[in-house]
Amino acid sequence: MKVDYIALSIPVFFILIGIELAYTFYKKLGYYRINDSIANLSQGIGQQITGLFMKTVLFFGYTYIFEHWRLFTLADTIWVWIILFIGVDFFYYWFHRMSHEINALWAAHIVHHQSEEYNLTVALRQSWFQSWFSWVFYLPLALIGFDPLMFVTLSAFNTLYQFWIHTRTIKSMGFLEYIINTPSHHRVHHGTNPKYIDKNHAGSLIIWDKMFGTFQKEEEEVYYGITTPLASWNPVWANVHYWAELWDTAKKSDSISDKIKVFIKPPGWFPAKLGGFKSPPEIDTLNYKKFDANYSKNVILYVLVQFIVALAAGSSLLFLYPKLEMVAIICAATFTIFTLLSCGALLENKPWLRHFEYSRLTLSIVALYLFKDIAIFNALAISVLSIQICSSIWFYYLQNSLLHVQKTPSV
Repeated sequence: MKVDYIALSIPVFFILIGIELAYTFYKKLGYYRINDSIANLSQGIGQQITGLFMKTVLFFGYTYIFEHWRLFTLADTIWVWIILFIGVDFFYYWFHRMSHEINALWAAHIVHHQSEEYNLTVALRQSWFQSWFSWVFYLPLALIGFDPLMFVTLSAFNTLYQFWIHTRTIKSMGFLEYIINTPSHHRVHHGTNPKYIDKNHAGSLIIWDKMFGTFQKEEEEVYYGITTPLASWNPVWANVHYWAELWDTAKKSDSISDKIKVFIKPPGWFPAKLGGFKSPPEIDTLNYKKFDANYSKNVILYVLVQFIVALAAGSSLLFLYPKLEMVAIICAATFTIFTLLSCGALLENKPWLRHFEYSRLTLSIVALYLFKDIAIFNALAISVLSIQICSSIWFYYLQNSLLHVQKTPSV
């Protein structure tokens, strides 16, 4: 039976995030900001939701090659598991490295690097579209003859392993730094410092970076994010903004070859007409500021409530979707994504927010009322329905607070 280990690990993720948050708050380290953390977690929820519509297709691709073209039939032994673990990690390295060296792949992977913070919520900041191509890199394992369920298990382990290395609370790990991927190594990977860019692509084992010349030790302070900050909490825009930039560059390019190169060349490449390759700038430490905003307590509380609703709806969908009709899945997924989009808009005080939020609340109340009699949704639908009705009234009175929100950069 195919088990979704990532979904099952969600409660553990939140427990560990809570522990790190409490520790950093006690130590006054300032590693968390509420807007950034909600944006990160929104990406993780969205990635799991959009993944529901692709999992079967992607698993089918690996399974088809295994069943029809495999070269060997490998026994289920400890040695086969060990070899497959190494194989998964090896191909993950190349998938990850290519995601930094090819613009079309970077357009999806960039989402994971957008946060200007570095904490455990960043581990859950995942692209909604990356899995649509990442599976291709692992097809040689199917061709060799590694069982699909074994592959899915170890691929999930490789992903789960990388959760804990997204922390600043763990410094050096001694001799383990020579073998495995550690928080120190992965902090480098998330750095925008020119010497850190495109380094340390490892999943579980750092040996691949050392073998193929992409290793960099953590030295000076790491500045996190991407070289041109996203400056937005919008989860949808986070997934498409780089595609928009590539498309704009391609339109400005004269020749067909340059238009194609825009998508297959590394990030920073531009046609000669547009100035040629642009190297990442040095960090201006004196004027460095993170994208931020000030909010009233009422706005923060409203956003938290709506985010919890989205989290509850998304988590329920992950566990219940095998028993649901496609219409119910699409409605639940749309409700979850729109609620996350609303949270981002609230954090930015977007001018279109008012009409969007009233529309979202109205449509969600109607949809939840229609689904309230479905046994599997009954208790959850009624609870969320009540919250959304209250939210409509709450949002009406919140408008005065929103009018006074002014964006100000953090110091």
